[in-house]
Amino acid sequence: MQTRLLGNRGLEVSALGLGCMGMSWSYGPPKDKAEMIALLRAAVEEGVTFFDTAEVYGPYHNEELLGEALAPFRGQVVIATKFGWAPASESEANGRWNALNSRPEHIKQAVEGSLKRLGVDVIDLYYQHRVDPAVPIEDVAGAVRDLIAEGKVKHFGLSEAGAATIRRAHAVQPVTALQSEYSLWYREPESEILPTLEELGIGFVPFSPLGKGFLTGAINENTQFDATDFRSTVPRFTEENRKANEALVDLLSQFARQKEATPGQIALAWLLARKPWIVPIPGTTKRNRLTENLGAVDVKLTADDLDKLEEAASNITIQGARYPAEMEKKSGL
Repeated sequence: MQTRLLGNRGLEVSALGLGCMGMSWSYGPPKDKAEMIALLRAAVEEGVTFFDTAEVYGPYHNEELLGEALAPFRGQVVIATKFGWAPASESEANGRWNALNSRPEHIKQAVEGSLKRLGVDVIDLYYQHRVDPAVPIEDVAGAVRDLIAEGKVKHFGLSEAGAATIRRAHAVQPVTALQSEYSLWYREPESEILPTLEELGIGFVPFSPLGKGFLTGAINENTQFDATDFRSTVPRFTEENRKANEALVDLLSQFARQKEATPGQIALAWLLARKPWIVPIPGTTKRNRLTENLGAVDVKLTADDLDKLEEAASNITIQGARYPAEMEKKSGL
């Protein structure tokens, strides 16, 4: 497995990481624990050293899963987790996490739980999961700076933050990485975010690099989602929009045939070709998909390939919002 540096602060990780959310949360019912432990350990065997989780995934269960699965590899892998949400009261929402909370005192409480669940002495990369408009980002960065000084955190990250917020945080505690959605079907970061990251020496970790599974070609207009799968609420995944958006998968399939690859591998190879400091974190719960995804590092797209892909993709208008309106409001400031 190739490696990459996330930004200029010395954090070296595998060129592709593994997003672990779907093992415990959001994409249907939680998956079998033993199977997920086996998958996580298989990922290490295949060269993955970068694993992404969050306290809210489950909640808590995903961190516990990674803590158990990766215990034999402590010191050999990089685990990123996230803070910034607080559970609603049981009377309000059966314990669902729907309130932002990045107050410094909450961050310093949250880190203790994550350290315990992950079974580690220090968190490699600690992201603010979503920008909290009620807390100045300088206070958030200062709290993480304190945790770094205490030896509980190595690197500070942000997720779905805007360019101005990134700059303000970076001035207090250098930001190692930003995690935000980015793929051929969501390209908003290209206008302001990528130039800002390049200027400041911050790495970029695209989540949903396969369009929440759509860019693999495994989802079409006839796909039925479980009621617990959040894609059932996403405008981009309505039957009508899925049918319209298949044009992008068809384009990826054309390039895949030329490269003896899969549509998903082309989508990941495109991201890898964008910048050397971009490290996508495709998620999966299947061993064959893991192997397929990791094969993307061996798919070489030439400058001519990229130009042709860019030109063709520019003629496709993706239909539907990426999140329901209430979720989009919490996606960054």
